[in-house]
Amino acid sequence: MAETLLVRGGRIVDPSQGLDVVGDVLVHDGVVAWCAPAGHGRSVPSRVPVLDAQGLVVCPGFIDLHCHLREPGFEDKESVATGALAAVRGGFTTLCVMPNTEPPIDSAAIIQFLLRRAQEVALARVLPIGCITRGRSGAGLVEMAEMVDAGAVAFSDDGDPVEDPYIMRMALTYAAPLGIPVIEHCEERSLARDGQAHEGWVASRLGIPGMPAEAEEHMASRDIELAALTGGRIHLAHISTAGTLDLARRARARGLPVTSEVTPHHLLLTEEWLLGAPEASNGHWHPPSPYAPLTPRAYDTAAKVNPPLRTVADAAALVQGLRAGDIDAIATDHAPHNLVDKACTFTEAEFGISILETALGMLLALVHRGDLDLPTVVERFTAGPARVLGPRFANLGHLAHGAAGDLTLFDPDAEWTVDTSRFASRGKNTPLAGMTLRGNVIATVVGGRVVHGAAARAAA
Repeated sequence: MAETLLVRGGRIVDPSQGLDVVGDVLVHDGVVAWCAPAGHGRSVPSRVPVLDAQGLVVCPGFIDLHCHLREPGFEDKESVATGALAAVRGGFTTLCVMPNTEPPIDSAAIIQFLLRRAQEVALARVLPIGCITRGRSGAGLVEMAEMVDAGAVAFSDDGDPVEDPYIMRMALTYAAPLGIPVIEHCEERSLARDGQAHEGWVASRLGIPGMPAEAEEHMASRDIELAALTGGRIHLAHISTAGTLDLARRARARGLPVTSEVTPHHLLLTEEWLLGAPEASNGHWHPPSPYAPLTPRAYDTAAKVNPPLRTVADAAALVQGLRAGDIDAIATDHAPHNLVDKACTFTEAEFGISILETALGMLLALVHRGDLDLPTVVERFTAGPARVLGPRFANLGHLAHGAAGDLTLFDPDAEWTVDTSRFASRGKNTPLAGMTLRGNVIATVVGGRVVHGAAARAAA
């Protein structure tokens, strides 16, 4: 018997259809049967389970274009099971998982393994991203067509850039007829070298080597021109500088097949966080003065990411890029680590933030302080990433008839304190520990099943 679920009385925000209205959504047999304003007169079968959404935002399920579930090989940091649970708690119904595992995702067999694991866990959808090169070695392309047939949705050597321009040219050339993007971690290693933070006043103050913005921008510029040469689709991962944003904007104006994403932490956090979490009020975090004495909170490894947290001006430019439509998606770059990876000296610490469970609360700070509107945030979490994935995933990112029955229900005003001991993720590495966020996921629905939060109840 086909399952049916009625989500009733919420504020439906579906930017793909221009919808922002109080109404109902009916999901039947795993797909959206209809989505309509309250009082629409649509018939509802008797005794259908109801999810009461009054006072909540109801939107398409969030799609994360970029996360690390660590399985296979690093299950002490995360697994498909713990990562998928963290995802649905954060409102994410689809996860595009990066291939820097052990072994790397460089064959059809490993893709099939991940898809089986996701099916066993039965929470979020898991879409594997395959390596560009065998073993992420930077030399020798993988069997792209075979991996796409197995279920790969994109290719990336994320965690490392493809340093050889000829290899990247060939990757774009072979990926073009397959219709899927090549995702680049933009970092010119000859410029970044052993950098641990943004090359700026904070790195100088802490006495740690820096990564200049140009290291990212140089690689982004190269790959944009290779996309122009080959016609292959290049997706710029986790852009972090105003200069990279300008390159992406110019590429878009030229009509090139170039897309980009930005993370919550590059929008909200800046290099000053390496000195310890700043004081917060009214959704604003206030960085310390360059002349303030260092405190015991300095050298915060939880804020060490790659690309590094940049300047206040860079973060402001990225927010403006979202507002202007120059950035296609918000992606988490969820990078969970165990205690050993972070409870060490700053230069020894691994890069990365565990962020699936805090992403929405972080982004809504921009909404509450008036920097972004809510439909823009929802669009970049839903329809935007679906467009990057391409026509094969036209059923994701919206609530039109026939769309996947994936929904996220959240209270934009609910305040909660970040307590890492309650994270589903094995990664407790966040600089937000102990901070109060405003905006929380109440329920998550995947394929018509409530996989997190309020249980559906029988209609009266």
